[in-house]
Amino acid sequence: MKVISTPQEFNQDDLYVDLGAITGQRLFLKCEGFNFAGSVKLKAAAAMVEAAERDGLLTADSVLVESSSGNLGVALSMIAAAKGLRFVCVTDSRCNLQTRLLMEALGSQVVVVTDPSPTGGLLGARIDHVRALCASDDRYVWLNQYTNPNNQLAHYRSTAPAIARAFPDLDVLFVGAGTTGTLMGCARFFRAWHRPVRVVAVDTEGSATFGQAPGRRMIPGLGAAMRPPLLDTSFVDDVVHVGERDTIRTCHRLARHGFVFGGSTGTVVSGATRWLARQERPLTAVAIAPDLGERYLETVYQTNWVQDLYGDDVLEPRTAGVASPSA
Repeated sequence: MKVISTPQEFNQDDLYVDLGAITGQRLFLKCEGFNFAGSVKLKAAAAMVEAAERDGLLTADSVLVESSSGNLGVALSMIAAAKGLRFVCVTDSRCNLQTRLLMEALGSQVVVVTDPSPTGGLLGARIDHVRALCASDDRYVWLNQYTNPNNQLAHYRSTAPAIARAFPDLDVLFVGAGTTGTLMGCARFFRAWHRPVRVVAVDTEGSATFGQAPGRRMIPGLGAAMRPPLLDTSFVDDVVHVGERDTIRTCHRLARHGFVFGGSTGTVVSGATRWLARQERPLTAVAIAPDLGERYLETVYQTNWVQDLYGDDVLEPRTAGVASPSA
């Protein structure tokens, strides 16, 4: 029996889904959504808050502030509530309504930015707003997930070692690229591991993280309008870009088999399936699923929303059986 006194004490770190029957590839999905914050971002949030407390940056009068597309905001809302701290989340119009309502239910203030920055898009506008808040009152404490080393350290110390223990014969790891904290923490760990593991970053089309021109992105989570400061491409062996239409198709395909995951997971699974289909021999592969799908019911899983944005032909017929990998 496990008994906890704060929500951040619980995180199921040892659950994998065998996607072989769904994707036609030897692919295991590490589920990071089974905690009270509902996503992998709990690890980074806890690590950054603990470091700020340890360094004396957080006091009883402090007001936490962070830019987030959703999941980190929920994780920080939960931790702030548990610690009796105030928290302001600066997000943008792509953030799911359910995510915003959840943060508010936890007592956080949510600021929604709607006008993109001329150079940094909505992300740049969010960061500008955070900086303006911090300049207006020294009680604001910005953890800055985009540059905070504890973002990646959390995954270097927990996520990657957990995968290594579960899959000592691992050949390739697929990680979605957002702030790149999860990606870089895992990549740095496996670069120093006792056997070679290829680390493949999965990004969304329209993201500028790996040098592509920024474009429209409607699904929050992965991607960025500017290169994340934490990213060091020398630790990344390959990059796969996935269009949002393929993300949606993959989410719905997984749901037809009883697994409702978030948009980021759909992107990662789609990219991993396509990458594995090009390999000459079977590999032991793990992909990280950042969250579950309940917060996407009004977007990714809502037929009208999908068809309005991506067209009537996006959703596949409800057929059973093994899905063919994307071309």
